[in-house]
Amino acid sequence: MAEDFEEEKMEEEEQKGSSDTWALLRRLMSKRRTWVCLFVLVYALLLSSSWNLLRSILSWYNSNSDGAAGAGWPALYASVLFGAVFGLLSMVAALAVALPAMVLTWITVLVLLTFCGKPQRSLVLEGRKITTDITGFVIKIVIREGNIVAAFCAFLGYLVLVRRIGEDD
Repeated sequence: MAEDFEEEKMEEEEQKGSSDTWALLRRLMSKRRTWVCLFVLVYALLLSSSWNLLRSILSWYNSNSDGAAGAGWPALYASVLFGAVFGLLSMVAALAVALPAMVLTWITVLVLLTFCGKPQRSLVLEGRKITTDITGFVIKIVIREGNIVAAFCAFLGYLVLVRRIGEDD
């Protein structure tokens, strides 16, 4: 009898510990700074994994800009490549963060439509329309933001590379 009581008490303590962990995890995930940190983490992982690509662009630039009369063109090409890489990285990182928010929005709308008394057949049709709308909206925003990042990085890269050419002369 005492053993059964001790086992029940240990099970209750384990359940309490796991519920505290889940409560803490839910509280953390509801904060905006958590999502910002997640974005930065994904972006840093993508950037570190594409480091060889960035180094190869820089080595290509170094080999093509040595003593060339038109040294501005390799700088332009290299900066456009840098901008494209950073733009794609920012789009992938933004999608990694936007995907959970997109799914949450989709689920919320479907649940609200269910509570409004929509029949199942029309709910399926509405769900397809909502999925198309949300996906299209997210893709437009991600592409626009990625293009802004790409343009900024290309401009900044061009300024740095052209300044480097001026210092070498």
